[in-house]
Parts: sequence; structure tokens; C-alpha cells
Amino acid sequence: MKAMGMTTATNKDRTIDHGSAGPAGPPLAPPPKLRRRPALVAVAAAMVCLGAALAAWAWTATTNTTEVLVARDGIARGQVIEADDLARVQIGTDPALDPMPASAFDTVVGKRASLDIAAGGFVTRSALATTVVPAEGSSVVGVAVTPAQAPSEPLQVGDRVRVVVTPPAGDAPPSGTPAASDAEVVGTRYSEETGQLVVDVQVAAGDATLLAARAATGNVAIVLDSRER
Repeated sequence: MKAMGMTTATNKDRTIDHGSAGPAGPPLAPPPKLRRRPALVAVAAAMVCLGAALAAWAWTATTNTTEVLVARDGIARGQVIEADDLARVQIGTDPALDPMPASAFDTVVGKRASLDIAAGGFVTRSALATTVVPAEGSSVVGVAVTPAQAPSEPLQVGDRVRVVVTPPAGDAPPSGTPAASDAEVVGTRYSEETGQLVVDVQVAAGDATLLAARAATGNVAIVLDSRER
């Protein structure tokens, strides 16, 4: 019994000694509180607002567009506009521009250009001739001539010309005033196949047959009259 008591006392002493082996450490400090900096918060909010504004602008810029007609290649004044002459492009809406919408494609095809349209240029309402060609009581005749049979001055729509009958090559010139037809230029084009200039002229319907017969011989020349009105 004494031995058991001694053992118990010894264990108790050991327990007490273990608990008081050294001084207790300092208490753990709480984590520092994060300070919110008002300036950084304001900058972050401003950046969020700016990003939203840029996103809205980009969306508007890509969605507020319209499809319009442009010249695929250059279109000359007086030229009849064909389907292959046109292309469709998307542009941003601009009140200063007045291009023909792509939906007017079928309306534009077949009309004459009232002015030159550069390749890639907008096809506008002002670029389309409003008058009908040929006019009532008139006819259009195509006259093909070599460069030597036409003025070096480029012919323009609206020019007043005379289609003069010339003698065949090698024949003497006529002694009197040669026959001629008064006409108005309504279009010109260059034929790469023949190397000739084809001039569309408008004449009175009663003179069209005779002029067509004369032009078919190739023995004609085009004279440009004064442009002063």
C-alpha cells in the first residue's frame, strides 16, 4: 500500500512538474484588419463603368450599320449600270451620306449614271440619271468608230455631235457638203475586242434607220459641236 501511494504521489508530482515546465508563451495576435482605400475603390468603379461604356459603344457600332451599293469598278458618266457593276457593303449610318440601299439593287440596274463613279464609290441618288433614255419620239443608235474617226477630246453625255458620212478608203472626198445626222451623246464605251469606241447617240426616231445603215458601213466620223449653251 505504501508503495502504491508513493507511485501515485510521484505521478502527481510529475504531472505538476510537466505543467510548470516553463512560462506560458505570449498570446497569438489577431490578424490585421484590411483597410479599404477609398481612392482605389473609386478607380475600380470608374474602370468598370468605362468598360461597360466601351462595350456598349462597340455593340452599337457593329449593329447600327446598313448595307448599301457601291461601284465594283469605275462607272463612267452615261454608262448603263449593269448588275456586275455593283457590289454590296456594310457601312455605319451617317446622315451626311446618301447612298442607295442594297434593297434598291434591281431599281439601279438598267439606269444610266449621271456622273462618274470611282471604283468603291457610293452609288447615290444624284449619280443616277432621272431622265428616260431614249426620250419619247427618239431612238438610240450605237456608232462604232476608230480613234481616228472621233475627237481626241473625250465625249461626254449630253454632247451635241454630228455623225458625218465619209467616203470609203481610197475614194475622193465629196465635192459638196457630206450627209450628216445631228445627235446627242447618251453613252460611250471602249470595246477591247475591236479596239473601237462605241458611242450611243440619241436621234429623232425618223432618222434612226438611216443613221444605223450609215454607221454599219464604218464610213462615218463623229464631229463634236460647241458645248456652250
